[in-house]
Amino acid sequence: MSNVYILGGKQTDFSRNWAREGLEIYDMFAEALDGAIADAGIEPAQIEVGHVGNFVGELFTGQGLINGFFGQLHPELAAIPTSRHEAACASGSIAMLSAMRDIEAGHYDVACVLGLEFMRNVNGKTGAEYLGAAAWQGHEATDCDYPWPHLFDRITREYQQRHGIQSEHLARIAEINFSNARDNPNAQTREWQFPAGCFSENDGLNPVIEGRVRKLDCGQITDGAACVILASERAAREHAAKLGLKLADIPRIKGWGHRSAPILLERKLQLSAGMPLLFPHVQTMMEDALHRGGFSHISDLDGLETHDCFSVTEYMAIDHSGLTAPGESWKAVEDGRITREGDFPINPSGGLIGLGHPVGATGVRMALDCARQVSGRAGGYQLARAQNMATFNLGGSATTCVSLIIGVGS
Repeated sequence: MSNVYILGGKQTDFSRNWAREGLEIYDMFAEALDGAIADAGIEPAQIEVGHVGNFVGELFTGQGLINGFFGQLHPELAAIPTSRHEAACASGSIAMLSAMRDIEAGHYDVACVLGLEFMRNVNGKTGAEYLGAAAWQGHEATDCDYPWPHLFDRITREYQQRHGIQSEHLARIAEINFSNARDNPNAQTREWQFPAGCFSENDGLNPVIEGRVRKLDCGQITDGAACVILASERAAREHAAKLGLKLADIPRIKGWGHRSAPILLERKLQLSAGMPLLFPHVQTMMEDALHRGGFSHISDLDGLETHDCFSVTEYMAIDHSGLTAPGESWKAVEDGRITREGDFPINPSGGLIGLGHPVGATGVRMALDCARQVSGRAGGYQLARAQNMATFNLGGSATTCVSLIIGVGS
């Protein structure tokens, strides 16, 4: 693969409620794009192609064709090619892959990728119904109030059947991510208070949402956007020289993986029946990314920004990535390996549980956080050792899965 570099980017404050501020999805787009341009130190006219990741803008805001906002904001971008990409919660990562293909093919030297979702302008029940569009309508999650807690409870029950799973390990994952979020100035929950005993099966402090999924197991309904500026090696080399840096100092996308599976959760579980892993295609995706990046094992990396839409999703990422044997994710939790001080930190940003989950933005935000970590720009949640980091972003019940490996140096 040709080298693709990340020159800079911007994440909005995920604690904001843009509708309450009287703002629109366009305002969110504008803040993210202008922030990324400033952070990268480029001019708008240098952007040659634009990609947007967004899941359900039409449902939450009535707005489609969001890629038209590039030219609306900057006259210099009024005639560039742009497109919008949808893959549920993996929409942002698919936009990233599409921009990478543009650069790798030699069509463009500088690309902009912007993911966003405007979600807090409706009540929770309505929001859950809109997000249920990524399930197979009329075929699953038809007898519940909250489709995704229901489906990920089914994943928890499948773990229980195949390997056993303890609620305290899921609660500990949530606790770690909320704790990490306290040090992230853009985290939705950074000022939340957690009374003693809330990370437990106490129905008063941590009520049941669906089955074994409790309130604090859940990622957040979030407004927000993230934007990155990608560049070819030629453009990145010129950029580094202008800043007095070495090319090796600029974060690079070293590897990638992308796999898909049937939309119906029960079909996925049927295909993996009798196997140790619930979602073998997730393991293959991670192996693809590692191989393309020149790594032999997940432990060769320095950490992971993963998709914890629910605590069980992160639990799944631990063993499916190969960090532990199948069904033994609990060992990495108990041993403290996944904390910021551990040997393989997961979600130092706070993840979807602590930082927040504006659906279309998440894949881009993960990439931006990894780029910041490996370039020493993560601020209060900076890891002590971070040269190579991975993302794992999924859409639906692991229907669309994407991983990027981002690092500096050779």
